[in-house]
Amino acid sequence: MQKNTVYLDTTIPSYLFDDREELKTLVQITQQWWAQERQNFELYLSEETLTELNNGNYPNKSKVLNSVTEATLLPANPRIIEIVDIYVNNYVMPKNVKGDAVHLAYASFHRLDFLLTWNCHHLANANKKRHIQIIHSRLGLHTPEIVTPLQLFQKEIII
Repeated sequence: MQKNTVYLDTTIPSYLFDDREELKTLVQITQQWWAQERQNFELYLSEETLTELNNGNYPNKSKVLNSVTEATLLPANPRIIEIVDIYVNNYVMPKNVKGDAVHLAYASFHRLDFLLTWNCHHLANANKKRHIQIIHSRLGLHTPEIVTPLQLFQKEIII
């Protein structure tokens, strides 16, 4: 049986080792998903994910970077940059946070099943879902399910 595909945005690996108190619950959920569920999926990321992780000021940065070595790096394509521009020009994603648009463009262009994120402002946001679907329909693009780790547990989660 073929595994579902998951694109990892920057929040997932960065939350694996985060020690900020205000993120404690999300960190625990992320760690539990990583330990129990990740092997049930094919994991992918983009150069954008790696760049954000390398440039970010993350607690335990070396562990964060090491955690993504098992994920497959998706190839770049000029069409992805065109898609990002369309997202921004159609107000799907903000101009000042283009990384979010890049993550969505990669997951969509490469027809991945899920985009996994804790970014509930620009990505895993029910208010954006219809807008994304309309733009993707116009472009003939696949729309991945944009979810948080909570939505990808196959077994019961214990927090």
